[in-house]
Amino acid sequence: MWSSGLKWMFLIIGTTIGAGYASGRELWQFFGHESGLAIVLFAILFSISCIVVMQVAYQKQSKDYLPVLRVIVGKRLTKIYDVMIFLYLFTTTVVMLAGSGATGQAFYFSYWWGVAFIAVLLVLLFVRGINGLLMINQFILPILLLGLISILLLFTFDQKLALFSHWHEQRNWTAAFPFTALNILPLIAVLGAIGNKIQSKKEIMFTGIGSGIVLGVISYIYNNSLIQIAEEILVYEIPLFAILKHYSFGVLVFMSIMLWFAIFTTAASGILGLTTRIQSYWKSPLWVIAVFAILIMIPFTTFGFSTLISYIYPIYGILNLYVLMRLILYPIWNNKHKHTV
Repeated sequence: MWSSGLKWMFLIIGTTIGAGYASGRELWQFFGHESGLAIVLFAILFSISCIVVMQVAYQKQSKDYLPVLRVIVGKRLTKIYDVMIFLYLFTTTVVMLAGSGATGQAFYFSYWWGVAFIAVLLVLLFVRGINGLLMINQFILPILLLGLISILLLFTFDQKLALFSHWHEQRNWTAAFPFTALNILPLIAVLGAIGNKIQSKKEIMFTGIGSGIVLGVISYIYNNSLIQIAEEILVYEIPLFAILKHYSFGVLVFMSIMLWFAIFTTAASGILGLTTRIQSYWKSPLWVIAVFAILIMIPFTTFGFSTLISYIYPIYGILNLYVLMRLILYPIWNNKHKHTV
């Protein structure tokens, strides 16, 4: 149970901690001042969502997200959300490929070398199928998490920051709902692909609760650090760099590599969701499907996606609130459905 639970935890956290989260931009956009309670609520809602999605995937022994989606949103809305998830995974992965290109430029390499580097690694990752992603997550995620939490705790102690000094100010508590909702689509896509690999309900509970606690703790400490440098964040596109400026160049390089790891794990999770969905129509190895998917994505990396995302993400946020409500109330409506059948 422990090894399997940790394996699924790393998969979930790797999907959630993308470049937006690791850089601090996503957290600052939703939380910021007076958000301690919001982050606690997020941890609870996220745990519930993980547990419900995994339970449905386990019951359906799913190999892609469609059977799970059908149970959660109902047959009528399945087609709509199927398209939404597919587009979300596609656009997110394209942005991650572009992000790798931009990271390459930061180290004075060609943009296309950065894109090609992550593209080749993603294909090689899926030569071993889903096990390839699970294996690499077991190596990358501990390093990423330890690196991120270490720099945040170091900054907290160096700056003598109080973690609970403003706990009585909680006017932004409602931010927990859209933030959790935005992270639900990739959660369904990735966990739906491993339903047939889950072995027990105990590992589901361990995974769900553990994922919520880990992300909740990191989010709280990260947000508390960002609050202290709120004025400086306006100058930095990546808020994490406002924290890293207090430390040596070596630390900056190390955390930049950690950001690339976050880009890679998000892209890998996106490819997993896409390829397993496509595989239900096209019976080929995952790496073959990954090659074609990435080749289609690469030309899109030349476009600016900020405008596209500024329209897509709010729509996702609104529509996903319905999915979040269904997940939270799952025990109620599921029991009601059983009694009426």
